[in-house]
Amino acid sequence: MRKIVLPGESIQNGAKRINGAYVSSNQTYAAVVGMYDDERGTLVPLEGVWLPNVGESVVGIITYSKKSVYEVTLTDFVGGLIILDRYSREHFEVGDVIRATISAVERKNRAILERCEVLKGGVLLNIKSVKIPRVIGRGDTMIKQITEFTKSQIAVGRNGLIWINGGNIDLAISALVKIEKEAHTSGLTERVKQMLQAGK
Repeated sequence: MRKIVLPGESIQNGAKRINGAYVSSNQTYAAVVGMYDDERGTLVPLEGVWLPNVGESVVGIITYSKKSVYEVTLTDFVGGLIILDRYSREHFEVGDVIRATISAVERKNRAILERCEVLKGGVLLNIKSVKIPRVIGRGDTMIKQITEFTKSQIAVGRNGLIWINGGNIDLAISALVKIEKEAHTSGLTERVKQMLQAGK
């Protein structure tokens, strides 16, 4: 059974490590506004601020460059940094949209980026970062069905930025917006599939 929980609300007897929750006096409490599934013991946040973690894939925009150092906007509160060595052949321009992997985090709001790739053309969509796991889906099922039906190239950043290029971009955006709005509901994968099959 799923239910919406508020910060500080008890969600389970006993101490259990759950993302988005904390333990106190042998009781597990929600730390965020979220949807708790007591059968699976999982908590899906509905609100929250993204903080970078090593290994995450992000999408960002180059906003400043000086020699071999580039600053990247990831969110309003978190920036990225690309530092190239003297032997690197990579080069970026201000305004480039990139996909990258976080290799290190400084002061919680600055991510050091590696394996950077310029994403040419396309459009950017910004959704709440806490909804990104739903966009991706278990085993990448959700994002795979969107790319399959729309024939679009899609790069999903854990920071909430999504790049879409080619294919039926409008349909892809409609599906992604639907997921963001209905992330807390059950049966969403099937409803998105039906929407994609209908092409609207």
